[in-house]
Amino acid sequence: MKAILDSFDAIDKSAPQPLYQQIKNTIHDKVKNGEWKAGQKLPSENELVAALEVSRMTIHRALRELTQEGLINRVHGLGSFVAEAPRHASLIELKDIAVEVTQSGKQHSSRVLALDTKQADETIAHNMQVPTGTTLYFLHAVHYQDDIPIQLEARYVNPDLVPEFLQQDFSRTTSTSFLLKQFRPEEMEHIVRAIIPDARARDALRIEPGEPCLQLSRRTWKNDRVVTYVTLTYPSSRYDLGARYAVNDFQMRQ
Repeated sequence: MKAILDSFDAIDKSAPQPLYQQIKNTIHDKVKNGEWKAGQKLPSENELVAALEVSRMTIHRALRELTQEGLINRVHGLGSFVAEAPRHASLIELKDIAVEVTQSGKQHSSRVLALDTKQADETIAHNMQVPTGTTLYFLHAVHYQDDIPIQLEARYVNPDLVPEFLQQDFSRTTSTSFLLKQFRPEEMEHIVRAIIPDARARDALRIEPGEPCLQLSRRTWKNDRVVTYVTLTYPSSRYDLGARYAVNDFQMRQ
């Protein structure tokens, strides 16, 4: 960290250029020339304030604008990091997030926030195609890449179709991995929305108020019954969603 702080020696308090802009320029140049690598942690606001002897407001503005420009990511409770290319989630393939992360050379982990039964309200009952009040299994979990949260999972499962769901340790395996071992999906539905998450989701994902998220809702069928309905929430600065496919694989409609 000392080497990074030494990079700010060029800050000139007598120069006409604002201090926050000088700090921004220093970080921008170090990242763009490859001296500071993607994922590298930057000094904290306190460390920068002490080392540069400038106000917290000056540091905060520089880091805030760099975050808005996509050059750095700020993770609540962990600090600021040089931004990595957003992870890409497929809209037409059912992929295990743990496999995606480990294949990129990173470490995956997860934290279970809730694993219990829930009574289906009107909206969930509609999505699961069951009567309102039906008892369903529910999993709420956060998925991490190298200790940085990248996905919030809220999943409902039909107990009749996957009776052993609650007996699994989803801190050791993902629900996707487990479910794919239980059945082969015959049909899937994906719906993507842009949302502003509530306080609980922001805390779980360690993002600042106002940061938008991408939310993917997926339903999976087997034998004409919905097996699982899941909502996956991704910080927009850490993930993107897309699809690539052969046109001949899909029916073209007017």
